[in-house]
Amino acid sequence: MFGRRFADLLLFCVTVTELVILFLLTPTFTITDWIYVLQHFIVLGIALTRRGPKVWDYSIVSSIAVGIAYAYPYAQVIYLRWSPGHVAWPAAGLVLVTLAASLSLVSLLAIGRLFGVRPALRGLATSGPYRFVRHPMYLSYVVADIGYNLQEWNSVTLLLVLVGWASLVYRIHAEERVLSQHAEWPAYVVLVRYRLFPGLW
Repeated sequence: MFGRRFADLLLFCVTVTELVILFLLTPTFTITDWIYVLQHFIVLGIALTRRGPKVWDYSIVSSIAVGIAYAYPYAQVIYLRWSPGHVAWPAAGLVLVTLAASLSLVSLLAIGRLFGVRPALRGLATSGPYRFVRHPMYLSYVVADIGYNLQEWNSVTLLLVLVGWASLVYRIHAEERVLSQHAEWPAYVVLVRYRLFPGLW
């Protein structure tokens, strides 16, 4: 019980910290930024009301992967302020970032109180975008990374994205090891064949 409450408190505190950083690093807010703000407030509510997991993965490797997932987007922003990058295709980047924010919000609403940052089994989300790929929220992260780097990039941001994607792939495998203990998982995997990219993987 203490471990569960600590995890919920940690999620709440980290989300509040992210909100503060978001407001500090964003000079003017676009619709995309407000979508992310809304998501953070939803996560705050989830942290206060979600059920405890039946199974969870608190391994060191999973903890590192979660830490990388939280850190690498902010590391890109901070590095670009220190060393500006190259502008590639800002308009396309903005479109991708907006699509990613929308997909992330829809995925969060679909998963609801089953949401967590560590691999854990609280239930199985199968509605909304989870009918098409098994990890739509992670797909939104990939699309957002591409979009942000189309707006501005350099060799360091590309390296950070690759590290972030490696942690994402690990988290997918770790989560599926835990979710495979759900009674409905085998049927879900047959119905939704792809983890991240429809038709590919």
